[in-house]
Amino acid sequence: MVPMGAAALAAQGYRHDGGEQHMIGRLRAAWQRRGQAGMVDAYFRWTLYALPWLPVLGGVAPLMGDTAAKPLPLTLAAVAAGLNVVQGVLAVPLLNRSLDRYLKLAATPRGLLVVSGVLTLAAETALFALIAVQGTADEERLSSVALAICATLTPFLMAHSLVVSKRSFLAALAGAATVLFLLLALLTGSWLGSLGLVFLLVFTGIWSFGTTRPTGWILAAVRKLDAARSIEARLAVAEERLRFGRDLHDVMGRNLAVIALKSELAVQLARRERPEAAEQMVEVQRIAQESQREVREVVRGYRRADLQAELAGARSILRAAGVDCRIEGEEEAQLPPEVESALGWVVREGTTNVLRHAAEVRRCAVRTRIDAHRSVLVMTMENDGVTHPPPAAGTGPLPGSGLKGLRERLHPLGGTLTSGPVPNGSYRLTVELPMGAATG
Repeated sequence: MVPMGAAALAAQGYRHDGGEQHMIGRLRAAWQRRGQAGMVDAYFRWTLYALPWLPVLGGVAPLMGDTAAKPLPLTLAAVAAGLNVVQGVLAVPLLNRSLDRYLKLAATPRGLLVVSGVLTLAAETALFALIAVQGTADEERLSSVALAICATLTPFLMAHSLVVSKRSFLAALAGAATVLFLLLALLTGSWLGSLGLVFLLVFTGIWSFGTTRPTGWILAAVRKLDAARSIEARLAVAEERLRFGRDLHDVMGRNLAVIALKSELAVQLARRERPEAAEQMVEVQRIAQESQREVREVVRGYRRADLQAELAGARSILRAAGVDCRIEGEEEAQLPPEVESALGWVVREGTTNVLRHAAEVRRCAVRTRIDAHRSVLVMTMENDGVTHPPPAAGTGPLPGSGLKGLRERLHPLGGTLTSGPVPNGSYRLTVELPMGAATG
């Protein structure tokens, strides 16, 4: 019975570890699906959400130990600390919606600002009451309460700096500093101490402004850059469509014009009962068949592709989509036209697969090398960030498309193609051609 129990525990532990790994994999995939702009946005937002807890834990919480062991001071300190904890929790939706307001994605969160203001005012009232109860004789305790008063203002000031203009925020800060100075001077009778607390208040306001407002500015810049990158990628695709349209026009434009002219000539000859009309229609038939073949070549991609042009185009399109593309290897190697054409279509199809996962892909490398030991030319395209592998060969919408079409191109040259994930988490497409085909 003991071995069976051990085996059951081992199996249970294996399932537990497998479940954890599956959960981590799902979280990692969800994080990668955000894209680079989404990752930056999430990082800065959650960093901003954590900042209000620093003054709460460092400025307000220590009051619980600094107050005298009397019920009233302890109660006032506990109330202030509890209200600040609530403020820290409220800061998540408040700062989130305030950032959206700064980025012009949502309206001003007036309700949350009012709640935050009420909580701040209640906490400040408790702290000032604590000064009145404890008095100003103990300078160390007074300094702790003054620090807590400024720390309590942090969550509200951070949110307020995002929903108003810079001038309005600084004007409000100056007004609050003036009112606080007069209030403390009347309450404590210490002008110098009041001036010190006002200095802390101004420092708190500037710190809140300096940590929050630049975050919104950075996120706005990231959003604009991401939008510009998306527009650039769409323009690259549109340019490729225009190039395809030009190629189709070059193939069909002249032939259609010739067909129209010869058809018109055949009609005129037929009306005159001339025997040359049949010859013209035979010529029209020949040109139509030739045009049909050329259109198939354009659509299915059997037109010759220039390798260097495809490499340059792949680098341009991938960089426009936010993917770092590197080209390495035998750049000056002299290859036969049919080999260059086949490798050019490998680059084009590989680039298409990368663009399908551009939201997750960050890096792509195209490497060409000659393996002298095996006498083969090897080209690899490797990219990271693929959470869903490209479709298997032969699953494209048209016969001969995708990886199956590439294999059909390479087969007459004796080449092979393999593709799939590699241990480092990347996806690799590998083409090998015999040196005999590569050197002609």
